[in-house]
Amino acid sequence: MSSLWWLALALLALPLWWHRQRRQRVREEPLATARFLPRSSPQQLRVWRFSDRLLLLARCLLLTAVIAWLADLVLPWRGDTVLVAPGVDSAWAERQIKQAGFADAGGVALPPGDAFAWLARHAKEWRRDSRLLVLGDVPMPAQMPRSRHQVQLRAAGTPVARSEARVAVVSKHAQPWKDLFAAIDGPRRYVVSDAPDPRAELIVWDSPEAPPAGLRAPLWWVADTTAFPELKNAPAVDGIGYADSARGRLWTSAAWPPRDAAAARALFESWQRLHYPPRPYTMATQVIAPTPDAKEGRPDGALHYTLTLVLLGLFALERIMTHARRR
Repeated sequence: MSSLWWLALALLALPLWWHRQRRQRVREEPLATARFLPRSSPQQLRVWRFSDRLLLLARCLLLTAVIAWLADLVLPWRGDTVLVAPGVDSAWAERQIKQAGFADAGGVALPPGDAFAWLARHAKEWRRDSRLLVLGDVPMPAQMPRSRHQVQLRAAGTPVARSEARVAVVSKHAQPWKDLFAAIDGPRRYVVSDAPDPRAELIVWDSPEAPPAGLRAPLWWVADTTAFPELKNAPAVDGIGYADSARGRLWTSAAWPPRDAAAARALFESWQRLHYPPRPYTMATQVIAPTPDAKEGRPDGALHYTLTLVLLGLFALERIMTHARRR
């Protein structure tokens, strides 16, 4: 539907009409010799001309820029291109570019998110004979991506970055909880403290005493609900009651702390599945053949930002020239 805005180019007739000036000869002067001539009706002459041609040009350009901005102008100007996903090692990328024969190709840094959805929106920017090389770990889409161009994908296979999470355990029976977090092996390391920590992602509260008033955390595991009235009538799923409070989200269960490895594993999996966003699978290295009838997404032209700047400049120029004309 955005291409229909080009029909609005007919509006360029408006500034052309406004800048035509009509002059009428309405003044009559009596002449001494006119009495010897036969009487006739006065003649009126209409003279049409363009006035302020520079201002007219500025207004026509401004109207054309507005229409192009609304239509989201897209031109097929890109050739062979290397698209680099975020977090790709530059040395590895250079090796892959040389191996794939894209040494003379242009480069584009992909934004975070769905790379193929971005590519579908910008597909009209590439010429028909262009080839695309995608480098990096790209999340796997729900369906096989379709493109009018040949797309080579080379996955980097970057391991999950190691991270650290803080956990506070406030309990008279803290050892079972500490054993649970000590048994976790993976890229994320859990640092357990025995005192309330405002930087903690998780607070395990197994005490009848109320926590400090200003203590907050994204998630609480409450083994003793005495100080948490929000959990009295809390709904439960898979034996875990939950409620939201001003301190954060609260979880509770009568089976805490876990008494065996199976219960500890189930609690950890529920925590990772429900509290953290899932980690997407990455696509494997492959070559995606072109699909001539592939549908392209709504265009999001790279010229849109440039047209915005041009539009602002033309608007300022038109206002300045109009003001100068009035003076």
